[in-house]
Amino acid sequence: MPRHTITRRDFVAGTSQAALSAMILPRHVLGGPGYQAPSDTLNVAIVGAGGMGMSNAEALVSQNIVALCDVDFGYVDKQLVGRDKNRQGETRPDGVKLIEQFGKAARYADFREMLDKQRDLEAVVIATPDHAHAVIAKAAMEAGKHVYVQKPLTYSVHESRVLSATAARTGVVTQMGNQGHSHDDARLVNEWIEAGVIGPVHEIHVWTNRPIWPQGMSRPAKTGSPPKGMRWDLYLGPVPEEVPYAEGYHPFSWRGWTDFGVGALGDMGAHLIDHPFWALDLGFPTTVEATSTPWGGPRDAPVSYPLAMLVHYQFPARGMRPPVKLTWYDGGLMPARPDVLPESFRLSREGGVIFVGERGILIHETYGRNPKVYPEGLMEWAESVPQTHQRITTSHELNWAEACKGKGSATSPISYAARLTEVMLLGIVALRTGQGRTIEYDGAQMRITNIPEANQYLTREYRPGWEV
Repeated sequence: MPRHTITRRDFVAGTSQAALSAMILPRHVLGGPGYQAPSDTLNVAIVGAGGMGMSNAEALVSQNIVALCDVDFGYVDKQLVGRDKNRQGETRPDGVKLIEQFGKAARYADFREMLDKQRDLEAVVIATPDHAHAVIAKAAMEAGKHVYVQKPLTYSVHESRVLSATAARTGVVTQMGNQGHSHDDARLVNEWIEAGVIGPVHEIHVWTNRPIWPQGMSRPAKTGSPPKGMRWDLYLGPVPEEVPYAEGYHPFSWRGWTDFGVGALGDMGAHLIDHPFWALDLGFPTTVEATSTPWGGPRDAPVSYPLAMLVHYQFPARGMRPPVKLTWYDGGLMPARPDVLPESFRLSREGGVIFVGERGILIHETYGRNPKVYPEGLMEWAESVPQTHQRITTSHELNWAEACKGKGSATSPISYAARLTEVMLLGIVALRTGQGRTIEYDGAQMRITNIPEANQYLTREYRPGWEV
């Protein structure tokens, strides 16, 4: 049975209203206009605190960061230096607060020890490399903790299904770190599509300039010792092989290695495929085909992802909506320029999405930003579409924190994020199956029906004791 920690909210739930009233002091007595009551503050741990986790933590400095978990605190402390100043040397209040909170937080190398010993913990942010997301998130949820998991939610399709079931079973509040899902522009995209501004959508093009890290290479020729104090054994986590430490695996370029990341599609699909998946309620594809430049390493056991790839997804009709073909491009590849775009419009090399409808196109940048419709005559209609999707007035991280406290709902919970992640990762499954081969997918059964051997790529092998 998971250990149950008595939290402030458990205490409040079991205390009479009269007793509570006697305990409550006026806000001005406690700390003035800016005071935040302890009962209004979430106790949070950051797992993977040196990179994106530090940015997530800074967005949560209004909460109480009680614990940090990382395998390399030398790197964490380096990243913390200068966080209190901007480039002009001006003080950043959130950075000052972040340094203060990190200085007071308990420190752990192993998340399992943290979950066992940190008795006041209520919620966990998980910002490790992709391969460790699922094992940490599952353990945290089973310990009764709310979780915020960086994108991609998981390393494999199987793990997405497991986290979805675990979130439903435990009832904790969850969020995936695809912050564009909370932006106003993303909701504008939904409203324009739902209003039929560009007509029924039958084709989508999604592209990114990633990878911006090395891919397509063999294992590093030179191995060595990890930085002083780094727990390489815990960094490997569920990886079944004893991969020797080498520069290039840590701290950033891990995304390109098959042991630790899921390449550009895993990195940016959650920011780009998210919007058509959400706006059109696409569900699972029926077929997926992928092609690419060469993988890195041995042909039968690649160690790094290709420099560039294309993925073709076919989604079935949904009610009155027609079938949709979605094409993913990365590594600098881009779709053909639509004829209806004015000559002055430049496609963003960084990334974007084009919805192709019967009346015209809708185009936006990464994270759903700056949506436009063409031909230009459609823009007047788009601007008249009423607002039907509630806007998020806080950051993506604070949206989750408030939901953990019972104030509203998380915008990208695992119930949604797991399905989006599964669609993204099916592109990797198709690529592993072999170029020139189309996989036929039964989403209800989580099964590839036409190439039985391809089902092995829906999951992965685990080090004993790290299974999901």
